[in-house]
Amino acid sequence: MTIVPNKNIFDAVVKQDLCVGCGACLYSSTKNNLGMKWNKEGFLNPNPDIPELLSEDNLKVCPFNPFPDKEVRTENEIADIFLMDTPNRHQKIGHYYNTYVGYSNKYRLTSSSGGIATYLIDELLNKKIVDAVITVKEGEKSFYEYYVVRSTDELLTTSKTRYFPVTLATVLEQLKNSNERFAVVGIACFIKSVRLLQIYHPELKERIKFTIGIICGGIKSRFFAEYLAGKAGVSNNQFSQPQFRIKDHQSTASDYSFGCKDEEGALHTIKMKTVGDMWGSGMFKNNACDFCDDVTTELADISLGDAWLNPYNQDGKGTNVMVTRSKVAEELINEGITKKELSVERLDFNQFLSSQQGSFNHRHKALGYRIRLAEKKGLSIPPKRHNKEMIFIDFKLVQKQRMVVRKQSLVKWRIVKDNRTFDEVMSDSIEKLKKVTKIYHYISYIKRRINL
Repeated sequence: MTIVPNKNIFDAVVKQDLCVGCGACLYSSTKNNLGMKWNKEGFLNPNPDIPELLSEDNLKVCPFNPFPDKEVRTENEIADIFLMDTPNRHQKIGHYYNTYVGYSNKYRLTSSSGGIATYLIDELLNKKIVDAVITVKEGEKSFYEYYVVRSTDELLTTSKTRYFPVTLATVLEQLKNSNERFAVVGIACFIKSVRLLQIYHPELKERIKFTIGIICGGIKSRFFAEYLAGKAGVSNNQFSQPQFRIKDHQSTASDYSFGCKDEEGALHTIKMKTVGDMWGSGMFKNNACDFCDDVTTELADISLGDAWLNPYNQDGKGTNVMVTRSKVAEELINEGITKKELSVERLDFNQFLSSQQGSFNHRHKALGYRIRLAEKKGLSIPPKRHNKEMIFIDFKLVQKQRMVVRKQSLVKWRIVKDNRTFDEVMSDSIEKLKKVTKIYHYISYIKRRINL
């Protein structure tokens, strides 16, 4: 039986391990710059010492609020508010104009993928559509933080993938006290929090003019960076400037490296393919990500991801898939094509779906099973759209073991903080996950052969 928690951010979200650290709950607070703290698992959570956060109003803007108002019950209702004029809608990806694939001719080589996000930021600023862009770059208090960017000269410091916890709390004060027009770059749950802020704080509808959604494979703990630094040969508490996707332009898109600097400033790198599957395994992942069914950042004006499709994945220079969801986004992409600033073409819709199939399987197909497990523990999960599908025992075993690996990785790393020891204590769980996954894939293959 589900236990109904008190309707505040701590009882309803943080204590249920559903906080993603977006910081939207701090918008109404006078202490937003002090409002987030690192928890024991290496994620950012609201500071429990701020009594203002006990208000139900703060809970309303949380993307994982278990008790949303009817008009914002799921992403579907929110999208109907902001993207109602789009010509197309699909149950897996939401509202959209078109799907595309390609890259920015100018920013491709300096970006983690195809450089489309950087190109759009540049265009938004140059065309005076916005005065500033809220995006992530190297920080002063943490490796990476949200900042307000007002010039194209700052762009290159923002054009890299950041698998590290960040929070919008660092920029909320500027949103509150400015008459400027902003764009916001973020993953699905952060963009959802921005939309909720716009709904419950109407002044933000005028201030936030454009959103760029980054298709996300899950939020990683700061432990992820520590672990990779150790793998690269740097002490996990003495590294700086972690880079999570150093491309090899002469190789394939998946053949990228992690890099960081040691105390002397020397760069150390390691090929990610030698580390193991850090994504499919759920290693160091936020628990809330297992209860997200927004695979393609449905609430943004445009959604951007990696083109994990042949032949694009064979090009190590990087390629984006795109979903345009607003008229402005559609016009910016098509103008870029016309001006030959973008090497972009239409992508068949089914091909786009194929590029995200792994996420659809995990976050749509298996979501209902994970929700039922959570509710048996007395947890309150927010309303979801993809929670009715039933899965067979083979896929259930995969889901259960991924949850074991996720939780165990966060607990064990906190204790050992040593790569070799960590790999040893995790080896049994990882091997079990590999075995049940192999069984699942084999059964799936047989089913396809006999057309089940």
